[in-house]
Amino acid sequence: MSFRFKAIAAAALSLATLATGSLAQAADLPVKAAKKPADLPFFLVIDNRVTFSWMPKGTDPGMWSVRPDGSINGTTAKQVYSFTHFDLWAYGTNFFTISMFKSGHNDPASPCVAPGVNIGGTASDCAGATEIYGLFRSTFGWNEIFNTKAFTMGPLHNISFEVGMDANTENTFLAPAKRDVVAGLQFAFDLPYKGYINVAPLMYWEFSNHNAFTQCGLFGPGVAGVTCNSDGNVSYNPTWAVEINYYMDLGFLPPNMQFWSISGRAGWYGPKGDSNGLPALSGTGIFSTKSKTELNSEPIRLTFDASKAVWGDKYSHFVDLWVAYRYWQNKFGLDHNAMAGVCTVAATGQSTKSCTESTVYGGITVKF
Repeated sequence: MSFRFKAIAAAALSLATLATGSLAQAADLPVKAAKKPADLPFFLVIDNRVTFSWMPKGTDPGMWSVRPDGSINGTTAKQVYSFTHFDLWAYGTNFFTISMFKSGHNDPASPCVAPGVNIGGTASDCAGATEIYGLFRSTFGWNEIFNTKAFTMGPLHNISFEVGMDANTENTFLAPAKRDVVAGLQFAFDLPYKGYINVAPLMYWEFSNHNAFTQCGLFGPGVAGVTCNSDGNVSYNPTWAVEINYYMDLGFLPPNMQFWSISGRAGWYGPKGDSNGLPALSGTGIFSTKSKTELNSEPIRLTFDASKAVWGDKYSHFVDLWVAYRYWQNKFGLDHNAMAGVCTVAATGQSTKSCTESTVYGGITVKF
């Protein structure tokens, strides 16, 4: 098994936290002429991991409170539990992750519609919300499909077809139920120190979601499709996306310190239409509900290979300790300068600080 795929499996966890960002790892299988195809197992690599991480300043759009000094608190601590699967087979890769995000009280579960307030407008001390998010990506390498090395030249390692999908659910009053698909290409490049960077231009289509606040009957009967959605379900337009991820060992360190690696990811997702599915209600300025280009990124993650440091190379990446920086602008496509009542305070236009996520967080990953 080539180092490239060991590294890919080791770095797969960094993509699990994009679970809310629609980004995944995938790479391509080099030609292995030493064995006949019949001698190869169906899966050349199978890598499963579990992770616990803690995010001190997560956000959930529209969930914010006012501190005693009058400042706005738009963040909430989140505990994240993840399972990640990566496999490599003769024609490409598969990556799957499912995560549970457990929020603090500043991101309350239903029936609260805001911290400490229920749908009836009375005080309630609701528990923190729980979100389940799943993400899947698959690649099919051109070198493998066409039995050639024509798509390997210079730093270019391979070109692949890429497909995938995302889904989530959360027990807030909003009750989101995101469903999307992606399809496009992936360009895999080699980096120094046996690293890689993958760039994937994609078509992104969030064909279904749910927003209970737009449901007909909540604020009067309304006109379905004009002033409200009949069942709260919202659909969006297909748009473009670009997903990038990378991994590299810090191979320039002395041999007795080569337990460190860096990795990261970024995903840009184009405007997908009106954020509540009701363009007729979209105003201008802070009252606009048009979606904006979304950036979901973890530009850098520093990983310490604890198992290699303690038990040697044989146990590399069995136990990883890591710290990362996460930046998410226009979260879920919501305009952080508009979306009155969600991203901004309707009366003043002040930011609620809930549509941008900027936090340092860390965790532990165990391979099994």
